[in-house]
Amino acid sequence: MLHLVTGVAGFIGFHTARALLARGDTVIGLDNVNAYYDPSLKEARLAQLATLPGFTFVRQDLADRAGMEALFAAHRFERVIHLAAQAGVRYSLTNPHAYVDSNLVGFIHILEGCRHAGVPHLTYASSSSVYGANTTMPFSVHQNVDHPLSLYAATKKANELMAHTYSHLYALPTTGLRFFTVYGPWGRPDMALFLFTKAILEGKPIEVFNHGQMQRDFTYIDDIVEGVIRTSDQIATPNPAWRSDAPDPGTSRAPWRVYNIGNNNPVELMHLIATLERALGREAAKTMLPMQPGDVPATYADVEDLVADVGFSPATPIEAGVERFVRWYRDFYRVGD
Repeated sequence: MLHLVTGVAGFIGFHTARALLARGDTVIGLDNVNAYYDPSLKEARLAQLATLPGFTFVRQDLADRAGMEALFAAHRFERVIHLAAQAGVRYSLTNPHAYVDSNLVGFIHILEGCRHAGVPHLTYASSSSVYGANTTMPFSVHQNVDHPLSLYAATKKANELMAHTYSHLYALPTTGLRFFTVYGPWGRPDMALFLFTKAILEGKPIEVFNHGQMQRDFTYIDDIVEGVIRTSDQIATPNPAWRSDAPDPGTSRAPWRVYNIGNNNPVELMHLIATLERALGREAAKTMLPMQPGDVPATYADVEDLVADVGFSPATPIEAGVERFVRWYRDFYRVGD
């Protein structure tokens, strides 16, 4: 199949494109390669993809309406996997306009492109951050998510709502994926595991927010990619049992679905740090800090719907995933023992 993968120079986009190419699909990858984090890491990912048959790269911004219209006019995409976005909860506190341009304006261009080109299925990245002020664990797609705690979370919730209107109005099948704290080789430098690894190897203290009283459903990248591809392959369908007098937030009368993709096993932040220390063979100096605005104390994914509909549940243990990340980090940055 011919896939459009947006955010292809990013962490999840890179791994998703590589997996699609490995099974023989054709991928057109789009990215603007911005400087939110080190562009050289993004270019290194693209260099890996460039060696694989069936891959074409388009350097373009989602907010470029004419450019996006031309892209959809030039290709008959059989699947669109939309992973490009301005990421990061903390960054959204100081750079709100970046989230509007990429996550809202960019997303409407994706929806319009899919609508007019008759794309059979759009799969897009949402986020566990949409659960916001919810404290009922585990987080279920059948819970209400109307209390986001950051603009980033609000834009992801908005994406789900925008997708629903297009599924309802134009019968465009859409599936939103709420990712839970993704980590692994080629990971993002602004994420905790990467930041901790870099600091420990440089002999610098790590910043531990909420005094370590945090839990995250850390999900290994290979599990995320498996979930992305399985849901993309299975076109979203209406829920015939959906009722307007008792609406289910996780399904619809339209061909619209949302799923959690998480490890279904929250890990204490201090356990992650201890696991990383063992993998590195070094102890971290720790600076204990209060909770950051926009953060939540815990995340925990209910993946029952994912298992029921596509037969998959993430299961990579944190110890195995951290060891693989450390191995990649040492190799990529040429940091010895």
